[in-house]
Amino acid sequence: MTVKAKASNESITIIEIEQGVVDFFIVGTTPIILNSISAKSRHELLMPRGKKNAAEKAANLKHNPYEEFNDCVVRLEDGRETLLGFPSTAFKGGMRNAAVDLPGSSKAQIGRLTYVPGDYIEIYGRPQLFMSITRNADQNHTPDVRTRAIMKEWCCKVTVVYTMPLIKQQAVVNLMSAAGIMQGIGDWRPEKGKGDYGQYKLVGRADKDYKRISKLGREVQIQAMTDAEPYDNETEKLLRWFDTESKQRGFKVVA
Repeated sequence: MTVKAKASNESITIIEIEQGVVDFFIVGTTPIILNSISAKSRHELLMPRGKKNAAEKAANLKHNPYEEFNDCVVRLEDGRETLLGFPSTAFKGGMRNAAVDLPGSSKAQIGRLTYVPGDYIEIYGRPQLFMSITRNADQNHTPDVRTRAIMKEWCCKVTVVYTMPLIKQQAVVNLMSAAGIMQGIGDWRPEKGKGDYGQYKLVGRADKDYKRISKLGREVQIQAMTDAEPYDNETEKLLRWFDTESKQRGFKVVA
C-alpha cells in the first residue's frame, strides 16, 4: 500500500542553540574530606584474593594509616597547578540534585543542559591525615577505622558550560550556589543527610580567602602528603598509638 504525503505550507521554527560559559570561584565553608577508592581496593575488585586465615591476619597489618592517606586522593599529572584533584562530575551532580529542591527546573533537564569540562578540578589547600571510627555496611555494621585526607581550608575554580537559550546564566549561578549549601562535595556532605562537610560558597576572583588559599598549590601538597600531619586530637592519639604498637609487633611502617 502506497501512502502519499500531503504538501504543507506550515513553517518550522528551529531555535538557535548556543553555549554559554561561566567561571565559578569557590571557597569551602566547611572542611572537605577526600576519599577516592584506593589502588588496593581496585586490585581486590579486579582479582579478589579471598579471606585471610588467622596466620595471614597476624602477619599483616589490617590498616596502614600512612598508606591509606596517600591512596585516598586523586593525583594530577605534572604541569597542573595542584597535586590533588576532585572529580568535575561532583559539581554537576550537585547542581542536578539542587534542582530537585528549587522551582523552575528538573534534575534531568539540568543534566542535559549543563556540563563541567575536564575529568578533574584542581583543588587548592593543605591536606591532613584524618582518622575516624565508622560502621561497615555489613549486617552487623561492624565498627572500623578509616583514614582519609581532609582539607580544613580549600578552594577551586569550576567552569560550567550551559545551553542557551534553554537555560539562563542566572539559573546556573543559583543552582551552583544552592549546591554549595545543600549538597556539598566529598565524604560526609549534606547531600547524604548526616554530615556538613564539603560545603562551599561562590566568591569573586579577588576574594581575599580565595587568593590566600590558592597559594597552597602543588608544592605545598606534595610536602603535606609526604609529611602526614594529623587533623585533630583524636587522629593524633590514634596515630601515636599505631606508631608505638606497630613497632612493638615488629611491623616496619614508613611514615
